[in-house]
Amino acid sequence: MRIIKLDESTKQNILDNLLKRSPNNYDEYTQTVNEILVNVRENGDKAVFEYTKKFDGADIDASNILVTTEELEEAYDEVDDKLIEVMRKSIANIRDFHEKQKAETWIDEKTNGTKLGQKVTPLSKVGVYVPGGKAAYPSSVLMNVIPAKVAGVDEVIMVTPPGKDGKVNSNTLVAAHEAGVDKIYKVGGAQAVGALAYGTESIPKVDKIVGPGNIFVALAKKAVFGYVSIDSIAGPSEVLVIADDSANPKYVAADLLSQAEHDELASAILLTDSEKLANEVSEWVEKFANELERSEIIKKSLDNYGYILLTESIDEACDMANEIASEHLELLTKDPFETMDKIKNAGAIFLGEYSSEPLGDYFAGPNHVLPTNGTAKFFSPLGVYDFQKKSSIIFYNEESLSEIKDDIQDFAKAEGLTAHANSIKVRFDD
Repeated sequence: MRIIKLDESTKQNILDNLLKRSPNNYDEYTQTVNEILVNVRENGDKAVFEYTKKFDGADIDASNILVTTEELEEAYDEVDDKLIEVMRKSIANIRDFHEKQKAETWIDEKTNGTKLGQKVTPLSKVGVYVPGGKAAYPSSVLMNVIPAKVAGVDEVIMVTPPGKDGKVNSNTLVAAHEAGVDKIYKVGGAQAVGALAYGTESIPKVDKIVGPGNIFVALAKKAVFGYVSIDSIAGPSEVLVIADDSANPKYVAADLLSQAEHDELASAILLTDSEKLANEVSEWVEKFANELERSEIIKKSLDNYGYILLTESIDEACDMANEIASEHLELLTKDPFETMDKIKNAGAIFLGEYSSEPLGDYFAGPNHVLPTNGTAKFFSPLGVYDFQKKSSIIFYNEESLSEIKDDIQDFAKAEGLTAHANSIKVRFDD
């Protein structure tokens, strides 16, 4: 891995380079996505079936688009019992963590009879997009579905592309069933997003769409926002490690590569004030990169977006980390909890050498659907709160309103809204 001394010039160049990975920079695909969405909106199932044949090579129609009980049973036969048991342990951890996020309705009553509060209501219908083929990740199924179920969503609908044989990845199906998905449809790509956003003869319209996908899925979600809510426009995966001379270089290298193997646009960055550690990590990265199965992807990822950045201090490293606002941030320092106090922007923070990023991906419980491309400056991880909406509650009686009626009328008149003022006034006319 390249080792670079961090200064203002290299800092800006790196930030600019990382932003190139944003889905907002792929306008050449926008027209294609919009054409697909218009077709689905106007022609419903017909368009969905045609695109599924064109892009996935599968013959899907109204009779077989919905995954059946028999297909689920077949999937269970194909998935290793040990993996199913691991999924169930993971589900328990994810559910326990997200139960703590659940908001409840509250009302505050004043002595004059005023009652103010907030009514919390789960969304009625949520669509979960799940990639298919080689990019099938059952862990993402769990992370997207379980918070919705904890929130109390009435119906969780999953869409995922089929193989040429018209079947869905067995691991994906088992994960969906274990997590509590209500219906699974065999459709992927921008056409699946359009179907969830607008509704077709076979696929119902939902209130919100969540879940990762390729650039076409990301741009489709961006385009349908407003017809439905979405979680975020996800970019490529990224990990950032802050380490001092107490860190184990072998661990640091392994953790950097755990994200670099995702795809060629993934970023893996080390910030350290130790030149010795920087050199040792670089050596371990080269060794591991030549041994791991996805070595070709790893090497391209590191060539494009991999850096070891030498800083004057850990404080400077933290400042840079806050500028990058990474999806995953590992703190491998003498006192990671003290270092964490200096962090403002990160999707998930992993503390200490035994809290590597894959722990969060699969098992710990916190959600692994995280803000990318610097959006951790203003976005949070996916959570129960994404599947609940809030309504304000306002109650005044005659006595409590009479105490402030003049104030409201004065405010309304100042804005030139006399009908607003009159709405209060008529209640106290003789």
